[in-house]
Amino acid sequence: MSGRAWKFLLVGSLVLNVFLIGGVAGGAYQWFVAHGGATAATQPQPRALRFAAEGLSAERQQQFVDALKDARREAREYARDGREDRREVLRLLAAPQLDRAALDVALTRTREADIALRSRVEQSVADFAATLSPDERVKFAEGLRERGQWRLAQVQQRSQKPGNPPASD
Repeated sequence: MSGRAWKFLLVGSLVLNVFLIGGVAGGAYQWFVAHGGATAATQPQPRALRFAAEGLSAERQQQFVDALKDARREAREYARDGREDRREVLRLLAAPQLDRAALDVALTRTREADIALRSRVEQSVADFAATLSPDERVKFAEGLRERGQWRLAQVQQRSQKPGNPPASD
């Protein structure tokens, strides 16, 4: 082999190696971003009501989840009625002729079903809170403040923590 052939072979090998190293590095970066790059600090906090008991023991958390499941199971009829009534509202709104009286009745039924469902869930939260010690209730209230239906806006949360002055409106 001549000197010129060795140069082409060396340059070709160098280009191939750079390409392979770049591919491996790019693949590793993509994997890291997809699997390992998101830390707990960067992940958003879960907002569902069931996460409000995260500050409590595992046993208490399970009791709360079970209480919510029972409440939702008992209120399943209200949820179904609410869905059906919302479908009726949409059907009435899409009708060629708007029947305002029927729409108002359907909206009222939807609202009543939603209120009944929410009342049942809130009652189960109150029943669960009644079983907690004072320290556990403080942790639970903090969890409710940060998650679930009772969460407050960030500005309100900061102003309502002990030692912070109330937010001015």
